[in-house]
Amino acid sequence: MNYIAVDVTIAPYQQETAEILTALLSELPFESFEDTPNGFKAYCQEDVYNEGETKEMLQSLTIEGVEISFEATAIPKVNWNAEWEKNFFNPIVIGNDCLIRSTFHKNTPATKYEIVIDPKMSFGTGHHSTTTLMVQQLLRMELEQKSLLDMGCGTGILAILARMRGAQPVTAIDIDEWSVENTGENLQLNSTTDIEVKLGGAEAIGNQSFDIILANINRNILLNDMHVYTRALQPGGTLLMSGFYEIDLSLIQEEALKNGLTFVSHEVLKDWTVAVFINP
Repeated sequence: MNYIAVDVTIAPYQQETAEILTALLSELPFESFEDTPNGFKAYCQEDVYNEGETKEMLQSLTIEGVEISFEATAIPKVNWNAEWEKNFFNPIVIGNDCLIRSTFHKNTPATKYEIVIDPKMSFGTGHHSTTTLMVQQLLRMELEQKSLLDMGCGTGILAILARMRGAQPVTAIDIDEWSVENTGENLQLNSTTDIEVKLGGAEAIGNQSFDIILANINRNILLNDMHVYTRALQPGGTLLMSGFYEIDLSLIQEEALKNGLTFVSHEVLKDWTVAVFINP
């Protein structure tokens, strides 16, 4: 499926305004957000993008002295690995133990875990704050012989790291066919081909159950599908959710409480948040 990228510009730039606008656009079918120096980019599947609704939502916020504008462009299906190489996609080290790099990176630092990805999409390289937060959590957790689901797997980074750390079996699910294809390719690069990859949304979980569920998606999908995650979570299991701003944490906690989950902790990086819950 093809995507639309909406580039939102805030002049002069204000982080608080960016957070509010991101929360507003989360009410629409936008799946991913990426911070930019002058605002942010929001990504939506082309077949559900509505420019009129997007314009109305952005114009609903009026701040004296601040101009908000946007430009929507279609994202062609191109060789994004070549594009990232051309534009200096840099390797990243998280927590001193995990290196995320691409095949074209040479002379990278030695770490305990090395994940190689060739991104097929315009976003999802592992540099977003939410990915960093999730990786940090996985590096601290006991994963040996734990069944694990990576919901909204993107490029497969989290599923791959979990498998490297002993999680088994591991399942990765994404609604985007590009992500499923790219995850499969990245599994080959990292010798983690025993990870099961599925195309679909929460319905693709079926009757499976897991000790650990990772959901790094967005606020609306998390709120809508949390009951499905809870049903698939084993007693005593852990649910990690990210893809939302700290201002939305109370909404996530409220929905989790409705589903019988217990809040454990949360961490914040550049206003993006990861929240940890258990199924008592």
